[in-house]
Amino acid sequence: MTLRILEPGVQCTVQAAPRKGLRHAGVPASGPADPVSMALANRLVGKPSGAACLEIAFGPASFRAADAVQVAVTGAIADLQAGGLASPMHATLSIASGETLAIGPAHTGARLYLAVAGHLPAEDFLGSASTYLPARIGGREGRALQKGDVLQISAASPVPQLTTPEALKLPTAAAYALRVVAGPDMPDSADTFASAVFHVTPRLSRMGVEIDGDFPALGASSLRPSSAVFPGALQVTPQGRGFLLLPDGQTTGGYPHVLQVIRADRHLLGQLRPGDSVRFLLRTQAQAEEALLAKQALLQAWLPDFRL
Repeated sequence: MTLRILEPGVQCTVQAAPRKGLRHAGVPASGPADPVSMALANRLVGKPSGAACLEIAFGPASFRAADAVQVAVTGAIADLQAGGLASPMHATLSIASGETLAIGPAHTGARLYLAVAGHLPAEDFLGSASTYLPARIGGREGRALQKGDVLQISAASPVPQLTTPEALKLPTAAAYALRVVAGPDMPDSADTFASAVFHVTPRLSRMGVEIDGDFPALGASSLRPSSAVFPGALQVTPQGRGFLLLPDGQTTGGYPHVLQVIRADRHLLGQLRPGDSVRFLLRTQAQAEEALLAKQALLQAWLPDFRL
């Protein structure tokens, strides 16, 4: 069973469960930029939350099935056509032999996730099949997929037709309120973040997202010796630019680490796109823990194997 890539979108990579326990060796986690959406897509085709999936940036993208296959698409909002017919997101779709799945440009959000019933081939590296483009590891030869690539999918037993519960169709938007806790280098002028609105610039990738706005002017004297940073870290440059780290972001950095997006909201970072507005809502550590437990409980019944 094969799936041919007719159009890969702006960037299409194989992503799976992240690499864990390797940051001390300078190896980022990688994995999906929006892990909730990937888990939902895999659930619709009967696969574990961390199974290999296609992450598609912005679209449009299209794929032709040489044999009948079941698929699902989640994440950013886009129009779908399966076999020439308008089809819903967040549902198990059946594509007949020779038919095409066409994904339109994303209306809101940045990344879509295409899951396919059956095993999606990918190169495992350090315990994960996720693609890490800077080092060219994992996925398919460590690179983005290209027009004309053919994926050999193992045959799979039919899965029931499913749709994602409404409560789990987490919305994408052009404005985000991200809950954060103070980072180790939070300045005394923390109240600035409570009322300010920031905007996503065109500089974004799987490594990070640049945020423009009225950040505190920290100056060159604020630079620190390199220390550990994680996805969701907001660092501010001496020039007053903010950078939010994503799954492929570096493991250490010397720019001041002023805020940290809480784990419950970190999946939203994968859907930020240029022009989106962002507000940062400061929370205590206890509030962050409560939010994580609440969102994990929301997802648990439908995604029992998934952990934020």
